[in-house]
Amino acid sequence: MEILSLYNSLNTYLFIAALLFSMGIYGLVTRRTLIGMLIASELILAAASINFMAFNRFTAPDPAVGQIFTLFIMAIAAAEAAIGLSIVVAIYRNYKTIDAEDLVELKG
Repeated sequence: MEILSLYNSLNTYLFIAALLFSMGIYGLVTRRTLIGMLIASELILAAASINFMAFNRFTAPDPAVGQIFTLFIMAIAAAEAAIGLSIVVAIYRNYKTIDAEDLVELKG
């Protein structure tokens, strides 16, 4: 029974969110392609959602606040993915690459 209380604590959720956030930052720094960077930014938004839901579950007096913030984050993540992928497709059509290092030297 004590093992269940270990998994059902705020620290566990915060650790998972910190792990996701650090993986997202690492992915943003190390990835060379735009799609990899987009996926890494989605990990960062997922970590923020987990934080909102965890604090909602364990500390908030109103249970709907964290869920509303998480719904807004999900909507922003969906819009970011749609716009980001359309930009990646447009860049690939024009320059035949999605490598971020090759896109640094673009002139407008």
